[in-house]
Amino acid sequence: MSETRKHGPDVMTAHQDLHSEQGALRREHPGRSRNPVIKVADLAWLEFEKPDLERAEIFARDFGFQIAARTERELWLRGTFAGSPCTVIRRGRTSRFIGPAFRAAERADLDRLARATGRDVGDADVPGGGKVVDLLDPSGFPVRVVHCAEQLPALPEQQPLLLNFGTPHRRTNATQRPPREPSRIQRLGHVVLETRVFARALDWYLDTLGMIVSDFLFLDGQRGRGPVMAFIRCDLGSVPADHHTLAMHLGPGTGYVHSAYQVTDLDAIAAGGEYLKERGYQRSWGIGRHVEGSQLFDYWRDPDRLMLEHFADGDLFSCEVEPGWAPLSTSGLSQWGPPATRDFLGASPSPQRVREVIEALRGDNEMDPARLLGLLKAAKS
Repeated sequence: MSETRKHGPDVMTAHQDLHSEQGALRREHPGRSRNPVIKVADLAWLEFEKPDLERAEIFARDFGFQIAARTERELWLRGTFAGSPCTVIRRGRTSRFIGPAFRAAERADLDRLARATGRDVGDADVPGGGKVVDLLDPSGFPVRVVHCAEQLPALPEQQPLLLNFGTPHRRTNATQRPPREPSRIQRLGHVVLETRVFARALDWYLDTLGMIVSDFLFLDGQRGRGPVMAFIRCDLGSVPADHHTLAMHLGPGTGYVHSAYQVTDLDAIAAGGEYLKERGYQRSWGIGRHVEGSQLFDYWRDPDRLMLEHFADGDLFSCEVEPGWAPLSTSGLSQWGPPATRDFLGASPSPQRVREVIEALRGDNEMDPARLLGLLKAAKS
C-alpha cells in the first residue's frame, strides 16, 4: 500500500488547505530533476505562423499588445515590461503554433546545453540580436533557448485603480471610470500544450531545462498510473516565480491549447474584455479565478480561433514549495466564475478530433481506452 510522504518542518506546502492535504505519495513523481542540464529563467516568447499579418496586427492591438518590430514577413509583439518581445508571428500558409522560446539565465548556459544535447549555439533572429540553441521536445515541438543581446525598454503602464476596502478609504471625492480600452499587456505569462507522451515530455522539461512542478492533476481512480497534467514553473531558487510558465496535459492530440498574458488588475481584464466584445471577438470562458495558480482569468479567441488569456494576480512560488496533487475535473478549474464552456474544454466533436483519437489509440504513446474514458469523465465532472 502506498504511504503518505511526511513533510519536514522546513518544507512549504502551499496546497494543504485547498486541495492536497497529503501531498505526494511514496514513489510518486517528485516534480523536479536531481541534476538538470540548465535552469531556464522564464519564457522569452512564443512563435506562430499566420497567413494574414495585417489581420493579426489588428487583433494584437485590440488584445493589448504593443508592436516591437514589423517587416513584410514578421510581426514582433511586446508588453509594457522591459525585456524581450512576447510573441513573434511569421507569415505562413496556415495559422499555427510553432513552439516556445525560453530565456537562459546566463550566456554560458547555452554552451552547456549545446554540449549536453549535441546541438550548436546559433544566432537568434530577434530584434537586438542574441544567441540560441534549437531543440525538439518529445512531443515534437521545436523549443528554443535564447540569450538576448539587448532588452526592450519599459513602456508606460496601465495604472491600477485606487480601491476602497471597507473602512480603509483610499479614494474620496472621486469616482471610478476605467476607460473602455484594450487591456495593456504587461508580459507573457505561460503557455499550455497538449501531448500524447505526457510523462516523457514532462521529464524532458525537468531534466533539460531545470523546471519544477507546482501542481499535478490525476484522473479519478487512476492516481496509481501517474498524473495526466502538470503546472510547471521555473526554478529561480529563493526568488518567487510564476506558479506555472508551462502547463501540459495528456490528450489525444499534440498541439497548442492557449497562451496567457498578464495585465494590471481585474478592471483591466473586464474593461479590456468589453472592448474586445464590442469589436466582435469571441470570449471562450471568463471572467473567473482559477484554483491552480489562483489567477483572475478571461479567455478569448483570435480571428484564427487560437485561444489567448488575459490574467492578473497569479501565485508566486519559490523553490521550497513542493508539488500539490489533485484530481482533474472541470469543476476544479475555477474558484468562482461561470462554468467552463465546451469551447474552452475543446469538448465539441469535430472530424479532426475524431481522427486524433483514432490515431492516438492506435499509436505508440500514453493514450489508451482507460485514459481516454478518464479524460472524458473529468471533462463532465
